[in-house]
Amino acid sequence: MTMPVTVSPPTYTGRFTDLLWERTKVLRDAVDNLEFLRRLGDGTLPLDAFRFYIEQDALYLAGYAKALALLAAKSPEPVTGAFWATSSATAATEESSLHQGLLTGGVLPETGEVVEPSPACLGYVSYLTATVSTEPYAVGAAAVLPCFWIYAEVGRELAGRAADALAADPSHPYARWVTTYDDPAFHASVATARELVDAAAEAATGPERDAMLDAFTVATRYELMFWDTALHRQQWPAS
Repeated sequence: MTMPVTVSPPTYTGRFTDLLWERTKVLRDAVDNLEFLRRLGDGTLPLDAFRFYIEQDALYLAGYAKALALLAAKSPEPVTGAFWATSSATAATEESSLHQGLLTGGVLPETGEVVEPSPACLGYVSYLTATVSTEPYAVGAAAVLPCFWIYAEVGRELAGRAADALAADPSHPYARWVTTYDDPAFHASVATARELVDAAAEAATGPERDAMLDAFTVATRYELMFWDTALHRQQWPAS
């Protein structure tokens, strides 16, 4: 009788966040190739799609800020907690102020309609809140990282794509969003978030690290869905 051969998974010796990035390459490539981001970068995105994105992102940031605040409360030591708490405050004030400025400053026309979260927005926020609340700190930290990291990389790429469009029209309505996420201070926050997730992974158990990888992957899927639904809307079932 031939006994089955057990193959052990390869041991990863680099930074844990590098592993997270590598394992989600297919999803991140799909993000990079989204029509929404391409048209945002070259200035051809319809205003109604940009409005939908900005409105949903404002709702998302309110929920994301709460998830970061919960993560701060679960942090293993004060300095780590202070970073997540500061990030929560930034999401709740500075970035939401940017969104409100776009919606009320004449860039996008007023509609007066009550905005409800899309399925992707509500799903993403609910997932982050549940994960941070019910899973170990390390898993929650991995779950919130894609919003930092992927947004920063998208912003860096968009800044390059949008250079010509912004030079031709500095008042282009998408310019403020692009420059915000390519800001050096934002990239510095991403670097700190990565360091904290790496530190959490070092202190975590094997099963917790597996859960961190799963959480980062699920959040990356939501990143892809969130952007894609700005052009390809997901409708709630009729009530």
